[in-house]
Amino acid sequence: MTADGGSSAPSYSPQAVRPAVLHATPLGPLRVPSAADEVVDRLLTALALGEFVPGQRLPPEREMARLLGVGRNTVHEALSRLRVSGAIDVRRGRSGGSFVCQSWHRGSAEAVGRTLVSRSSELEQLCDLRCRYEEVVARTAAERRTAEQARELQEVLASFASADSPEREHAADMAVHEAVLRATGNPQMVQLSHDLLAQVTRGLPIEPYERGVFARALAEHSELVEAVIAGEVEQAGRLARAHFAMSTRTLRSVISRGTLPAG
Repeated sequence: MTADGGSSAPSYSPQAVRPAVLHATPLGPLRVPSAADEVVDRLLTALALGEFVPGQRLPPEREMARLLGVGRNTVHEALSRLRVSGAIDVRRGRSGGSFVCQSWHRGSAEAVGRTLVSRSSELEQLCDLRCRYEEVVARTAAERRTAEQARELQEVLASFASADSPEREHAADMAVHEAVLRATGNPQMVQLSHDLLAQVTRGLPIEPYERGVFARALAEHSELVEAVIAGEVEQAGRLARAHFAMSTRTLRSVISRGTLPAG
């Protein structure tokens, strides 16, 4: 009450009306990832999975932009960041381009965490589907391969066996898979296989590859190609399903590495 009997409004200091929660959890600026951030993460994840191996030249910027559904400038910015960080090396000239320096980079764990770890359950389902689908592909190839396709399978298998570098091994490995797909005689089956792979590998339909399993991969490829050429439908399907489990194990290993504490 005032001296004349009236009332006065209470007085508040600015501190009195400030919510206490703001003192406990101060707000800071939000960082929204850019398209270039996303591409950097995807490319680091691709290197970790072995989609591109050390010494291998990455696809041209235009091609990567098409595969990832982004602008070429975005890809260019992402590659520039990877070059500065030492993940890739950019060479000039007719035989130049962007070349992989290392599979696992100091930023790889965080990139894998953002691109794969949160999707681990979905990826397990996709890998299971892919193993089962590639079994159907191999069975179909064994039923339908022509004499010309049988010769092609023998040629790509010989190229894989004689590969003398990680890059050539990887390219020959993919060539064997593509030859089996073509032997189905069904372009829709080929496209579905590529689509499933792209879902597993976050937009880049390139088979993961581990240099350390070359001998095993060669043995499994040899058995698969022999079964397809011989028309052994059941055997071809069984071998394909077991072989594609190798990619599943690679994915699990990378996810596991991405969840380890930094340092």
